[in-house]
Amino acid sequence: MTETWKRWQDWTTVVLGVLLFITPFIFGATGMAAVAWTAYVGGLLLVIAGLWSLSAPSMHFTEYAEIVIGVLVFVAPFVLGFTGITYMAWSDWIAGILAVLLGGSVVFSQGGKQQLAGQR
Repeated sequence: MTETWKRWQDWTTVVLGVLLFITPFIFGATGMAAVAWTAYVGGLLLVIAGLWSLSAPSMHFTEYAEIVIGVLVFVAPFVLGFTGITYMAWSDWIAGILAVLLGGSVVFSQGGKQQLAGQR
């Protein structure tokens, strides 16, 4: 059984979420609604998913949630049309790729050991 609050991938996801959340402040993009809100919501969701994974490491669907959030953050600049704002688009692309890699590394490392939540 995996101990809670131990996986480095989940801690990194939490830090990644915080960094994504503060990027509009760092780059002065708080006045750009779609751009800023993408970072706020994506960052907050990554923090929540990372903390949830840390607190309940046996609930493997949280890792899949991190992967889905990462994909959504990655495609947001294309869907919302802010690929021209390169500093914010790159922030989303990098955060999205890292979230997918971090969540995927946990899923991959668990391999055949996965169980549905609640089963023992």
